[in-house]
Amino acid sequence: MTIPELRWEPAIHEDPDGGTIVLWPYLPCVRMPASMRPREWDGLALLCSSDEIEAMMEEEEQDKRSHGVHVESAAASGTALGMLVKDLQDLEVGGPAIPDPEPIRLLHHAQNSRGGMPIYSVIPDLNDEEWANWLSRCADEQVRIRNLLATIGRSKRWAKSRKMAIANISPSKGADADLGAAATVCAAWWLEERQGMNDELISERDVRIAARLRGALSNLRNSRIDESGTQGAILLAPVQQAHVPAIEASLVACQAVEAMEAEK
Repeated sequence: MTIPELRWEPAIHEDPDGGTIVLWPYLPCVRMPASMRPREWDGLALLCSSDEIEAMMEEEEQDKRSHGVHVESAAASGTALGMLVKDLQDLEVGGPAIPDPEPIRLLHHAQNSRGGMPIYSVIPDLNDEEWANWLSRCADEQVRIRNLLATIGRSKRWAKSRKMAIANISPSKGADADLGAAATVCAAWWLEERQGMNDELISERDVRIAARLRGALSNLRNSRIDESGTQGAILLAPVQQAHVPAIEASLVACQAVEAMEAEK
């Protein structure tokens, strides 16, 4: 697996049926600088399921009652997430924080703006048969011997991934040295999260995400039917920085539009 270009500017996809999907690159567990945050959008698409949105809000309430409890738990877990938060703690950035600060911030903004902006959960729920089948095949892949062996030497692999990522960071006036270093940490975590999936599974997931993003944009256009400029509807999708190029490529190639409804 390789690390793609780590860009700070949003990827703008003009949908052939009208409207725009903005793939905004953010760093997981990091509060992004205000200057990098997107300003104009009409609907929000989160790369998580509706159940995960509820869990994220529950984590936020738990963190209010006991600040940092989830970060401390992750740091002690010995998992890839634990490695992520530990490395971020050594940097002068806004974080680490759990729940993921940018998605939860955008979620609240969508809920409280314009009487409530449409919110879409891009990842299907478990009752989706196709998605359940994909998850089952992921589980089978993860228990294969080669993937069990891949957990050995994680620290060395992590350090190697961080080093490789340095050359792939695009320059930006808004990204200082610490934020750049955080990008290498998050890229290493992104690679670790993909360890248990083969190329076929990864491609299948990204193709489904692209179709659901287009479906969300279609629903957003239709929800603004009484407004002027409906063809200019803008759907914002915050995406982990390292994942943006793959999602962008899937959107460019995507012919399907999966029917979507906004969260209630």
